[in-house]
Amino acid sequence: MPGSLPILDLRRFEAGHPERDDALLELRRVARSVGFFYLAGHGIPQEEIDGIIALSKRFFALPEADKLEIQMVKSPHFRGYNRAGAEFTRGKQDWREQVDFGTDRAPLNVKPGDPAWKRLTGPNQYPSALPDLKPAVEKWLADVTDVGIRVLKAFAAALGQPEDVFEPIYEGGPNQLLKIIHYPGRDHTESDQGVGAHKDSGFVTILLQDTVPGLQVEGEDGWIDAPPVRGTFVVNIGEILELASNGYLRANVHRVVTPPGSTDRLSIAFFLGASLAASVPVLDLPPELAAEVRGLTADPQNPLFREVGRNFLKSRLRSHPDVAQAHHADLLDPEQRTAKLVANAY
Repeated sequence: MPGSLPILDLRRFEAGHPERDDALLELRRVARSVGFFYLAGHGIPQEEIDGIIALSKRFFALPEADKLEIQMVKSPHFRGYNRAGAEFTRGKQDWREQVDFGTDRAPLNVKPGDPAWKRLTGPNQYPSALPDLKPAVEKWLADVTDVGIRVLKAFAAALGQPEDVFEPIYEGGPNQLLKIIHYPGRDHTESDQGVGAHKDSGFVTILLQDTVPGLQVEGEDGWIDAPPVRGTFVVNIGEILELASNGYLRANVHRVVTPPGSTDRLSIAFFLGASLAASVPVLDLPPELAAEVRGLTADPQNPLFREVGRNFLKSRLRSHPDVAQAHHADLLDPEQRTAKLVANAY
C-alpha cells in the first residue's frame, strides 16, 4: 500500500540548530525516495495564508467577463487567466481554471538573434474588479521566494555543498511563477483529470492547499495521497535540482485528481526557478554521494536543457498552446502550430 508524505520543519535546517545533521539526513532520504514532503516551521503567518486563499476565492467568484479581462492569450509573457480546459498534459485536457503571475518587470527589447526566452520577461495582468489582489500577490511572491531559498540552501547542505552554491544562478532575479488554481467538482468536468501526471521544472515547488484533497504523488507501490495539512506547504523537487545533482535528486511525477461531486478545490502553487539567463551547473558531490548518482531521467517527450530560459520557455509553449500560437508561432514547427502540445502543467 502507498504510504504518506513526511512533515519536515524548516527551522531544523538552520545553522546551529542541534538537530540540523539529523534533519539534513532526513531531507536527503526523502529527496531520494518520494521527493515530496510537508513543510512546517516556514514562518509565514496563518493570517497571511488565510488572506491569500480568501482573495483567490473572490477572484474565481468574479463574473467571467472580469476574469477574461486578463485572459492569458492577451499576454506574450504567459501571464493571466485561463478558463477550465485550456491546458493539456500529455495530450489530455486538464480541468482547472487558473491565473498566473510572475516576476513583474518591463518587457525586454528583444532583437533578432537574441535568445527566445527573453520574450518571457514582462508585466503581470491584474483584474480591475479586484484591486486588493495585486498587493497581496506581490507580498506572497516575496514571502514564498524567501521560504524557497531557505529550502534550497537546505538541499545544498544536504548534498555536501556550501549553502550558497546556487546563489550565482538565482542572485539578482530568480524566476518566479505563481499559479492560483481552482478545480471544479467532477459534476462539471469531462474526466477526473484535474492535472495529468507531470514533473516541475524549477528548483523547488511550494504548494499551498486549501481544504479539499486531490494531489497525488507517484510512489513505488502506487499513488500517494497528499491531503491538505493546515499550516504547512507541500514541497517538491524540480528539474533544476535533478540536473544540478546529475540525478542524485529526482524530480518526481505527480497529478491532481478532480474533486468529487459538487465540491471544488483551491490551491496556490509557487515555482522557484533560476534566472532565465543562467545555465544549471553540475555539482561536485562528495564521493559517498557521487557513488549513488543515478543519472538524469530520460524522457523523449520532455528533454531537459541546462539553459534555464530554454527549459522554461519549452514548458510554457507546451502548456499554453493558444498563447504559443498567438504570440510565438515562429518558435513552433508546422505540426506544433496545430497540435495540442505535450505539456508539463506549467
